[in-house]
Amino acid sequence: MAQEVAEHSLSLRSYGRLLRDNRNFRLLWSAQVVSEIGDWLYTVAIYSLLLQLTGKAESVAIAVVLQILPQVFFAPMAGVINDRLPRRAVLIFADIVRVFIVLAMLLVRSPETVWIVWVLLFLETMMWALFEPGRAALIPNLCRGQEEITVANALSAMTWSINLTIGSGIGGLLAYAFGRETVFVLNAFSFVVSAMLLRAMTHHEPHTEGAHPLRFRDLFDYSPVWEGIRYIRQDRKMVATMLVKAGMGLLGTHWVILPVYGDRIFHLAGHGIDPARSTTLGMSLLLGSRGLGALLGSLASGWWTGGSSAKLRSGIFWGFVIMALSYVGLGFAPTLLLACLCVMAGHAGLSTCWVISTTMLQQMTDDRFRGRVFSADFAGLFLTMSGVSYAAGVLVDQGISARTIAWVTGVIGLLPAFGWMAAQRFWRVGSAAAPPPRETGTGQP
Repeated sequence: MAQEVAEHSLSLRSYGRLLRDNRNFRLLWSAQVVSEIGDWLYTVAIYSLLLQLTGKAESVAIAVVLQILPQVFFAPMAGVINDRLPRRAVLIFADIVRVFIVLAMLLVRSPETVWIVWVLLFLETMMWALFEPGRAALIPNLCRGQEEITVANALSAMTWSINLTIGSGIGGLLAYAFGRETVFVLNAFSFVVSAMLLRAMTHHEPHTEGAHPLRFRDLFDYSPVWEGIRYIRQDRKMVATMLVKAGMGLLGTHWVILPVYGDRIFHLAGHGIDPARSTTLGMSLLLGSRGLGALLGSLASGWWTGGSSAKLRSGIFWGFVIMALSYVGLGFAPTLLLACLCVMAGHAGLSTCWVISTTMLQQMTDDRFRGRVFSADFAGLFLTMSGVSYAAGVLVDQGISARTIAWVTGVIGLLPAFGWMAAQRFWRVGSAAAPPPRETGTGQP
């Protein structure tokens, strides 16, 4: 059963206190900052490269699918790894491998070498599938009490938003001024710095106590996966909360339509601007607006979580509603400024859903199951997101306007809002079976 959250709103002072007093979380957060900024620099460069070499929105859609869908299939293995091995070591391994993956993007220089992008994106996605659930599962072990966990989740989401804003904006400018190769090198370097910061952490990981050494055949032993499924199924409130991110995935058309908006609808071309590079500028503004909106949503969720459990859950409903209305507005936005404002509002709503659902799951879940729960949580998001993203790319190439796809996305966004509203009966009547005791973070040594 979800615990009541702290009875006061989060403040900027609480974020500063967490970073000042909690060394391990400060290192984890710093690693997030450098690696995510590098990722968003790199994302703008990848999408503009694909549009330039292929001329098809479907190529962006394929890139999005390769960035997210493999995580669905790798999630069970990633969950077992994160629940059997020290999570810090898993995170460092994923960072080191990604250094070489990103540098290999320098080999892509013609339409004939685009296939290299597909292979590298697939491999990078596998590393992300190891990294992100492990990071989410690690946070409660670094924090002292539920209040710090709530602050840490809000700060992590807020940081992701700032990184998206900065990385997307700077990424377009760097790609325009210095070329994509510079962006790829900078992203690779960011993973080196991230691994060094993670290595400096010293903390206790209770899930490894008494665990048998992980053997290769254990990676293909799905009994821990079924154990995790049984654990989740016994609490209908947990099932409903895990479906929040799957509902967010239905809105994943933005991965395709925002680059298309920047490339074809609000193309910032002009005298003396290289057309091959200018496409990154419009994309940067729209993706940067997405990041700014997510930042506002993270701040709003920090304030919203200062109430009761019922208020916490209502934030998810209103987050979906705001997103839906904003994407309907994006479909009819006549100027780049209004389009950016719509994107900003929509992703403020989505960010609110993300922070609240993540916090609720961390409250509900035992530490020894947390890696599997978050792997499954992300898998639901990526499965739905990959399907709608690819469909959006195909529809654009068949002549359907990106504007039409935007407002249809908004209408679809009402479905998870009403689904979440219907699920509230689980909190009113209780679960069919009593849930097991829930653990919170054990704090720092």
